[in-house]
Amino acid sequence: MEASRKTPSFSDALRRLLVLMLTLIPAVGSMPVPTDVPMCTASETAHYSLTFTGKWTQAAFPKQYPIYRPPAQWSNLIGVTHSSDYHMWQSNEFASNGVREFAEKGEAWTIMKEVETAGERIQSVYGILSAPAVVGGSGQMDAEFEAFARHSYLSFMVRLVPSPDWFVGVDGVDLCDGDRWKDKVTLELFPYDAGTDSGFTFSSPNFETIPQDRITQITSSFPSHPANSFFYPRLKHLPPIAKVTLTKIKKTNQIISLPLEPTQSNLLPTGNEIEDKLINTPLDCEVSPWSPWGLCKGKCGDSGVQHRTRYVIMHPANNGAACPLLDEERKCFPDNCL
Repeated sequence: MEASRKTPSFSDALRRLLVLMLTLIPAVGSMPVPTDVPMCTASETAHYSLTFTGKWTQAAFPKQYPIYRPPAQWSNLIGVTHSSDYHMWQSNEFASNGVREFAEKGEAWTIMKEVETAGERIQSVYGILSAPAVVGGSGQMDAEFEAFARHSYLSFMVRLVPSPDWFVGVDGVDLCDGDRWKDKVTLELFPYDAGTDSGFTFSSPNFETIPQDRITQITSSFPSHPANSFFYPRLKHLPPIAKVTLTKIKKTNQIISLPLEPTQSNLLPTGNEIEDKLINTPLDCEVSPWSPWGLCKGKCGDSGVQHRTRYVIMHPANNGAACPLLDEERKCFPDNCL
């Protein structure tokens, strides 16, 4: 009987893929460059720092906010620098098996193998980067990476934990503008549904979507279902749940940031200048439908009273609409009187 094999760790897998990516770099320059997109002509390699800031707070997203088992948090970030002919993921397209596994479980092995295959086949990927998980809904993770003219695009993903298959990320942001590198890029991030799990709430059990759906952005009104954890019909737009800042830095010897264990040091300090103004999203009270009318209680020959009730599904928050009456009565005449 063959001895069982130990599953490679996240860090080991990244190191293995990094070695492969670096072996591809010398051959990249000979590959054809697409002519339907602006071509970067910057002569030097650019070095960037990436700062991911989680803004998933109970004030901004009060509906079903995960408090425990597990509380709201962010997975490791995994990203790639690449050319314009590669996509790690795309809105309105089907998720690959690697994207599915990462969005549902936070497992990155398959998606890294897909990156490796793309590097071997079309040499569209220059390198990979990663950043450690954030142990709370609000907090930071950082990484450094480099890019050059043939591979001036950045894509990445970060999974929402807990969630069915929800993530935030960037699909191909170009860091180059003609013959110069952009000094700073800041992007607000909103949740996406990978289209592989049919859960509506953060803590929904695994329920595979058959047939698989396309990757779609989650909004305050889509999916249009009151059970949806992001369903806020009073809002025109959801507040950003995260943001990423990419800053050009002076050259360093570090090409890739390997993942670290998540620690409390990732938590966003109170009063830090990177934290935006406090967002308080109003959450209206939600109640169940009325129960059927109860029995008519009263003396024969006289009018009686019957009741019906409903219960609170969601209590209001942040000055949302208060709960309506939960009990109602009306006059009636008893039936079957003798």
